[in-house]
Amino acid sequence: MIFKKLFLAFVWFTFSVMAWSQNADTKNTFYSLSGRVELLDQNKVILIGPASSVSFEFQGNSCSIALQSLVDHQNYVALVLDGKYIGRIRIEKGEAKSFPIVVSEKKKTHHLSIYKATEATNGGVLFSGTIAKIIESSVPKSKKKIELIGDSITSGFGNDDSTIPCGTGDWYDQHNAYWAYGPVLSRALDLDFVLSSVSGYGMYRNWNDEHIEEPIIPDVYENLYLNTDGLQPYDFKFQPDLVSICVGTNDLSDGDGKKTRLPFNEEKFISNYINFIKTVYKHAPNTRIVLLNSPMVSGDKNVTFVNCLKKVIQAFEKDTAHKKIELFEFQPMVPKGCGYHPNIADDKVMADQLIPYFKQLLNEK
Repeated sequence: MIFKKLFLAFVWFTFSVMAWSQNADTKNTFYSLSGRVELLDQNKVILIGPASSVSFEFQGNSCSIALQSLVDHQNYVALVLDGKYIGRIRIEKGEAKSFPIVVSEKKKTHHLSIYKATEATNGGVLFSGTIAKIIESSVPKSKKKIELIGDSITSGFGNDDSTIPCGTGDWYDQHNAYWAYGPVLSRALDLDFVLSSVSGYGMYRNWNDEHIEEPIIPDVYENLYLNTDGLQPYDFKFQPDLVSICVGTNDLSDGDGKKTRLPFNEEKFISNYINFIKTVYKHAPNTRIVLLNSPMVSGDKNVTFVNCLKKVIQAFEKDTAHKKIELFEFQPMVPKGCGYHPNIADDKVMADQLIPYFKQLLNEK
């Protein structure tokens, strides 16, 4: 037993040294980063936001990656090898662990992408290297860019119960941001994307908080980790051609039915929304903004929601410095994911509705 433990320790030590040695001599261009991430020394990368990713190309069929959940609980990543989704893996709390990548296709070079399936509030996932023989990727072609701002729907909350059934495990065990509607439509339109979304958050209040104990989207948007820590501001180097905002589900929710919930305040919602759009314009002055309603809001609440969004747009009618703000309304849906959220199939339906509309907007001069 002692020998076995020593052997495993030696294997991990060898892996760590090899990974570190390669990373220490590797240029940053060998890794392609996307989304809200933090690049550390030795090319280690913290995946922060939902669907943030690190990608690289490697030669041969041998590949393992080192991943670590930086909080005291599990996290998840989704893996894509040579353009094919190969599954979601669970990263337990504790030290970094080695995850072997099964390479079946006999190709000279391969491309691996590691997407964070969980979100910023679930803590960071550290990518600390690979033992694969990585090579410098060719310069990617210039793509149009989209930022998707939202809450749980945009984050992929509860959409993947393929391994853990709904209602079991922790609330984030069914997260899979890779299959959320935003990444799905971005891949279909060949767009670079960033998700700036947090489950439960709203424009002036949250799902079960009147903006007393918890922050809201405008409070965290300008910070890299989507929290209230102003010590790490987001650099906004990613300049989107299009920004979609899908926020309001939580403002209109009734909460858990136990905590005091005030009536929906249209004036406060509209005011906060207007100010938030001004914040978006401050960082992305040349972007075009689209406001979305919610597939989780229906009936009279949806009527109220859409009317509020129209009033927000009216506030910018005389704004000649930016392109006209658009409004998109989802078709009614009965979500089939966990906690009355969209599942992966529902996310596909949402993406399919948005794809032609976003394509048209992106092609307009």
